[in-house]
Order: sequence, then C-alpha cells, then structure tokens
Amino acid sequence: MFSVAVVEPDRVELVEIPDPQPGPYEAVIKTEVAYLCNRTDRKLIAGHFPGVETYPLLLGHESAGIVDTVGSKVQSFKPGDRVIGGLLLEPTDSGYASGWGGFSEYVLVKDHQAMVADGVADAEHGWDELYQIQRVVPDSISAGAAGLLCTWREVYAGFSDFQLKAEDDILIFGAGPVGVSFVKFARLLGMNYIGCVDPHAAKREKALALGADEVFAPQDPQLASLAQLRAKPLEAVIDAVGSQAVINAGLSLIKTAGSMCVYGVIDQPAITIEKHRGPFNFNLFVHQWPTREQEAAAQEPLCDWIKAQQLDHRDFITAEFPLTDIAAALEHAASGQALKILLTYY
Repeated sequence: MFSVAVVEPDRVELVEIPDPQPGPYEAVIKTEVAYLCNRTDRKLIAGHFPGVETYPLLLGHESAGIVDTVGSKVQSFKPGDRVIGGLLLEPTDSGYASGWGGFSEYVLVKDHQAMVADGVADAEHGWDELYQIQRVVPDSISAGAAGLLCTWREVYAGFSDFQLKAEDDILIFGAGPVGVSFVKFARLLGMNYIGCVDPHAAKREKALALGADEVFAPQDPQLASLAQLRAKPLEAVIDAVGSQAVINAGLSLIKTAGSMCVYGVIDQPAITIEKHRGPFNFNLFVHQWPTREQEAAAQEPLCDWIKAQQLDHRDFITAEFPLTDIAAALEHAASGQALKILLTYY
C-alpha cells in the first residue's frame, strides 16, 4: 500500500509499505480522506517536533475511512463503519518509524471499549490513550466532516480545560484552523464577545464570517487599548499560536482573575512571563496536548451541530489535493494562507 513518509527532515515522498495486519482488538481502515495539520505535520517534516528524532517516519494523524476487516475481539467496529483517528503507531516491517502514519492507504484503530470490558486496557496489553478517540461516526456525517472532527474535538475540549463560560468576553490570537474553530465554537456556545487577531487580512475576514465580533491586525492600535475602548477587560485571551510574545501581549487585556489560555505546543523550551503586564491575579492555562476523555466526549455535540447544519467543514477548507500531490499540498500549507487542506485518496 502507499503512505506518506518524511524520508529525512524537509524531504517527503510517497512510498510503498506492507499492508497492516489487525491484532485481536484492531480493525483495518481503508482511508477516504485526510487533513494536513499545519503545526504538527510541518514540525515533523522540518525535524523540530519535540521528542521525535527517528527518521524516516510515516506522517499524518487526521483522517477518516471505512472499516475493511476486524480482529476477533473487536466489538465497537464492523465492516462498512466510517471511523476517525486511524494510525500506524507500529508500522511493522516497513523500515519506517511512526509519525502517527495516518496518511497511509490503510490504517489501524484499536477497540478501546472492548479492551476496557476485557480488563486489558493497559500498557502491558498494548493500550494507548489515543485509542479513546478512535471512534465510529454516524452514517449521516460525510467523510470530509468526519476527518475534520480530529481537529474540532481537540479545540472543543479546550473550552473545558480553559474553564470558559457562555457569558465570557474572549479574544483569540491566531486565525488559523484552530483559531477560527475557537471563533466558530465560541459563537455556537453563546460567548458574549469574540475578538480575533491575525496578520493576514483573508484570515481576519474568515474569522468575521465564522462569528467574530471584531478582528484586528497584531499592530492595530485599537487592540492595545481594547479594554479601554470596551470599558471592560476580557475574561480570557486564547493564544492559538503558542508564542511567548502573544502570552505577554494578552496579559494586559484580561481582568483580575481572568485567564491567559495557551493552546498548542509553545514555540520555545522556556518562556518568560512579564507578569507586570497583567492584573495582580490571573490564571495561566497551558494546553499542549489533548485531554483524551474530553476530546472523545466532544464528538457528540459536534456531530449534533453538523447534523443541524450549524457547522460545515467546507467553511474551513482552503485547498484540496489528491494525496499523490502531497508536495503541492505542503507548499500551499507553507504559504501562511491555508486553513485546512483536504487530501483525497480515490
């Protein structure tokens, strides 16, 4: 079968590897679509993802596909189901390490619920927290929407980690895929005020279209005086970039006991908090890795929004490429203009 490999940092190729063979708790998924993750995939390609040093590796972790075959102890999946989150964590006999491997023609999911029921949901039996989010989606959810749930569930779960409430006034730095997802979900959840900051005019326009009340360029003088212009500080600022500069800029905009909320991997091994820029009392939330139980629980409300036509994956896609043209897809992702890039297989 084919897969996408980072042969060495900054060199990506389409390669042939053996088909995966399911264990007793595993199902084989024939991939329909996948999405580039602008931050994780690009960091893996560049050789800068924390803790990943072994190359060549197989790329990808946002995909949807159809169950092809199932192992003898699988209970939660059956042939024909559409499932999200398939990976190749151990690409046996392929000669490649795993960069999650979700861009492969066939991937594996493991039945978390069956392992729990049989008392084997532990490391000794090959269990991983990732298996909690490998789940079936309803038949009414398209492949494109299902694949984007991989991003959306993480963002939705962030609202719980950040302890945001419906009446809050919030500002989001970054109008990439994560940032505009925060905007859209904040509007659907009934946030009182939603602002968004991004250097790209097209992304600011997208944030407005998805529900932002106001948008700002980073150097906009109105941004620095936002609390004064609105006659009240914000409950929370969300850093959807992962930047020390953004964290410190956001501190001056939050109220006493407000929150600075960092989503994603921070771009430096250590950060300096300029606490004098914020109120005496403030919260700093750092969400660098998904909270799996909350991520899994996010699927149902998101699917409800999709079914009610309140959430449309097409609003988030800025380009589509066949997987065989992965080089062009990566070039587009590097332009800085992309939101989600859809990769099609057949």
